[in-house]
Amino acid sequence: MGWSLLVCGVFSVVPTSLRLRAWEQDPLRAYAARGEAAQLTVVLSDRPRPIFSAGFGGQQAGARLASVSADVQDARVDGRSVPSTGAVVLLVPMAGWSNLLHGQQARVEGTLAPGDPAVAVLRVRGPPVDVTPAPVWQRLAEAMRAGLRNAASVLSPESAGLLPALVVGDTSMLPQRVVEEFRAAGMAHLLAVSGANLAIVGVATLLLLRLMRLGPRLCAAGAGLTLVGFVVLAGPEPSVLRAAVMGGVGLLALVIGRERAALPALATSVIVLVLHDPTMATSVGFALSVLATGALVLLATRWSRSMADRGVPRMLAEAVAVPAAAHLATAPVVAGMSGQISLVAVGANLLAAPVVAPATVLGLLAALVATPFPWLAEFFVWLAGPELYWMIQVGRHAAAIPGAAMDWPAGWWGGMLLAVVLVVGVVLLRHKRLRVLAIAVVVGFAIVLVPIRVIEPGWPPSGWSSVACDVGQGDAIVLATAEPGRVVLVDTGPDPGAVAACLNRLGVSRIPLVILTHLHADHVGGLSAVLGEHAIGAVAVGSGRLPGWAWRQVRSEAERSQVPVVWLTVGQRLDWPGLAIEVLGPHYADTRQEGEATGTEINNGSLVLRATTTSGRVLLTGDVELAAQTDLLDARVDLSADVLKVPHHGSRYIVPEFVEAVRPRVAMISVGAGNRYGHPNPTTLGRLIAGGATVLRTDQDGDVAVVGDLTVVRRGDARGPPK
Repeated sequence: MGWSLLVCGVFSVVPTSLRLRAWEQDPLRAYAARGEAAQLTVVLSDRPRPIFSAGFGGQQAGARLASVSADVQDARVDGRSVPSTGAVVLLVPMAGWSNLLHGQQARVEGTLAPGDPAVAVLRVRGPPVDVTPAPVWQRLAEAMRAGLRNAASVLSPESAGLLPALVVGDTSMLPQRVVEEFRAAGMAHLLAVSGANLAIVGVATLLLLRLMRLGPRLCAAGAGLTLVGFVVLAGPEPSVLRAAVMGGVGLLALVIGRERAALPALATSVIVLVLHDPTMATSVGFALSVLATGALVLLATRWSRSMADRGVPRMLAEAVAVPAAAHLATAPVVAGMSGQISLVAVGANLLAAPVVAPATVLGLLAALVATPFPWLAEFFVWLAGPELYWMIQVGRHAAAIPGAAMDWPAGWWGGMLLAVVLVVGVVLLRHKRLRVLAIAVVVGFAIVLVPIRVIEPGWPPSGWSSVACDVGQGDAIVLATAEPGRVVLVDTGPDPGAVAACLNRLGVSRIPLVILTHLHADHVGGLSAVLGEHAIGAVAVGSGRLPGWAWRQVRSEAERSQVPVVWLTVGQRLDWPGLAIEVLGPHYADTRQEGEATGTEINNGSLVLRATTTSGRVLLTGDVELAAQTDLLDARVDLSADVLKVPHHGSRYIVPEFVEAVRPRVAMISVGAGNRYGHPNPTTLGRLIAGGATVLRTDQDGDVAVVGDLTVVRRGDARGPPK
């Protein structure tokens, strides 16, 4: 036995060491370290993956860049041939690249940069050249994926984006809000092809073949062929191939219920995969797959069998055991990588588990029939709609729970610390006396922590009149009326999730008017969530219609929600019980409905509003800069107010006389932490403080509220130390 282990070790270690050595000595690495320009001929090893970037100013949120892995066939630097055959990562523009497929060859030019585990990263600015056709089977697979996306369009945008992500890992149509909510809820694994996907497909195939009364060998062969076909459909990328192997092992464990047979299969699979690609040894994704599959083999089968012996229905037992085992096994790696522990992941995955399998199978059927029978594909998609909606709601509500994710030390030692805590917990639970003590400690912590983290004492403060929501680098100001739950919202921030969370924390039920001061992305990006989750009377805009994409987006979202769009003009006054709003500007206005305008021109066209609240007057200034502020002063507009929403996130473009004309006692700055624009400007802060204003900053204080006689309340104070 000892000699066998030694021989296996040599055969495993030597090839892996040689490949890692070749990777370290690849000549492209030296050029990448110096940032040299290069021309490469490559073969794509996966499909371009969009890289999401948040919107700001005139730049729309979305994916403008993508990353794609490729194998080098030929490399040239300064016209000289470089003998490299390593793997590189290409950072490419979506335009010209989004439709490329695995296996296509192309010639590219760009700037090299160091990469890990790739030998280099190539930053490409233009489209690929001399692109070869994709293999026939890849084109067929892409046709099915496109058919699935088209069929899914009969659903709401969020559900339509979730279905391709769930079935084949295609997140190109998925709103970023859903991605972030699934991450916070510990459900992000549902958005990528994983071993669970393949296990679901394999189990469904086995059940179908067994109903046809086929023998065990035919059933096994049919399930194997189905897994191969699924890999082709999803794309034979490293992550998918890894998932296929792990899914096969997990399927073996669940089908035969014997970890003795599945554990050697798992060990063999790990060795084979690392031999095939040594970089997997340092891949976090690979570690998560192995740990999750190991938990399925060693823990989930035992736990489900134990619960079944105690009278729990087998399907329910497996639904509980599988996510619990997978989450506990992967928690140390996730904690070390992200610096957070999800406290809701097990519960969220447990609630989502019953609908994952039927939604996946229905989506797969839709992809298979989409080309010849699109009407049938839409029928399958329609059947999957309720399951997709349920998953989205589970993720949304789980992510919205205060304290859903707890901070934890990052790095390898943070992961080891959590592993030790989990091992100690398991040991304690195995002894009856210690089990009672452990449960008592957990209950005690729950009694202390739940009121602190969930009930959120002090928020929202009683009698609040205005709140600046913490939506990152953007604006969203909530003005209260005399009717509880009824508010006016001025701007919606850049992110749907952030503004929705703020409104939920405030208990908002109805919004008679949403006012968009101007159409930059950091003021209109969250409109879809506001329209989708609240009763809205109307959306109000000023005279500006630029940028054009934003104006089209606002009209489209309002039309889809059947909410009218109205126009506000200078001198107009709006009244509700306990709240009045006057339109003071802009006196500087750009009324063009097409063409181009600079960011400064669009900022200067912001609506300037003065709201009269129960706490006094609030001046809302959008992003007005020097010219618009000067125009207001020259027009002798009465700008005096008790509360100032500082223009343009506290930038340096503020006229001193403008602040003097307002004479605020409270200055609210809506700004994102660590933003790249240097907001708020130190000179602006100094001027406000010198004028006697209390400065509130959402990047440090979270949501900030003005109450009663201009008392200020910071949500950071209500929850603990400021953020």
